[in-house]
Amino acid sequence: MFLQNLRDDIQAVMTRDPAARSFWEVALCYPGIQAVAAHRVASWLWHRDLKLPARWLSQVARTLTGIEIHPRARIGRRLFIDHGMGVVIGATAEVGDDVTLYQGVTLGGTTLHKGKRHPTLGNNVIVGSGAQVLGGFTVGEGARIGANAVVVSAVEPHTTVVGIPAKPVSRANGRDEHCDDSFMPYGTPCEDLPDPVARALKGLLDEVASLRARVNELEAQAPHVAFDEPTPELVETVRRRI
Repeated sequence: MFLQNLRDDIQAVMTRDPAARSFWEVALCYPGIQAVAAHRVASWLWHRDLKLPARWLSQVARTLTGIEIHPRARIGRRLFIDHGMGVVIGATAEVGDDVTLYQGVTLGGTTLHKGKRHPTLGNNVIVGSGAQVLGGFTVGEGARIGANAVVVSAVEPHTTVVGIPAKPVSRANGRDEHCDDSFMPYGTPCEDLPDPVARALKGLLDEVASLRARVNELEAQAPHVAFDEPTPELVETVRRRI
């Protein structure tokens, strides 16, 4: 099982990274492969109550690769950690199949309780470099998290989120509407990236323009009332009554 998972992990790298030239190059030179392989051994030890050796092995892998994966974390098949330096995967994190993580990603917790406090990533999720996914929520299958995003709440399946805090900018049924390919490097749309703040401002400006046009229309329809100059008798009558 370990060797089969290792072969699958290496094949996943060769599929998703055009710079990968050979099986042995990936096995020997890609820290993500080495970190995941070490994690699978550490996880085996952890779940057999050999927790100290498991933690020791995870720390050795961290020193050698710059990638920290807690032995308790659950990692699916064909995980690709590209470049990898600074990636942190917390103890109660769960990562599905065919997930891609870039350098500087954190799957972290925001509470001190010992229960579920780290995120769950569904299958085929891509998390861009520097992104922080913080909390015990779920990132749905096929979701894309843009570089440097800070995600603090659940993400719907097949949704792209960007920003701080992360907000959805697009959604598609299994494929991002901005890309020709279902794989989205760094979790970022291939074409112009929609800005949710600019989109909100544009909506407000459109509403103001619509209201202004309506006011002009009503003013054009209103009858013009002409007032004559008051006569001296009318002025005297008003003065006496006052």
